[in-house]
Amino acid sequence: MEFIIPALVILLAIGIFRYFRQRNYLKTLTEEQFRQGYRKAQLIDVREPQEFKNGHILGARNIPLTQMKQRLIEMRKDKPVYLYCQSSTRSARAAQLLHKHGYEDINQLKGGFKKWTGKVKR
Repeated sequence: MEFIIPALVILLAIGIFRYFRQRNYLKTLTEEQFRQGYRKAQLIDVREPQEFKNGHILGARNIPLTQMKQRLIEMRKDKPVYLYCQSSTRSARAAQLLHKHGYEDINQLKGGFKKWTGKVKR
């Protein structure tokens, strides 16, 4: 029991550190902000292929998070990257990977695809 509280404090500190570090390279955009920029950017759906087939934002390319490291060559570093997943968890992890590989203009959809109200291709 005496080890649980210090362990929780350490985990909380790590989470807070990651959150603030991530804010330096990842912009989380509202749906309106996302709509304003994604047509001039690389729109990437990081969900798995079956999720993508069930519906995705019109114009998106499917590069699942599980394949992203192997498929980095498909994305340009000189153009903004707009990411989304179902709820923003995987897109945040994808952003971390892209940042480590030199991508700079990285954006994600706040709330993910489940919050999207725009055009969808099924």
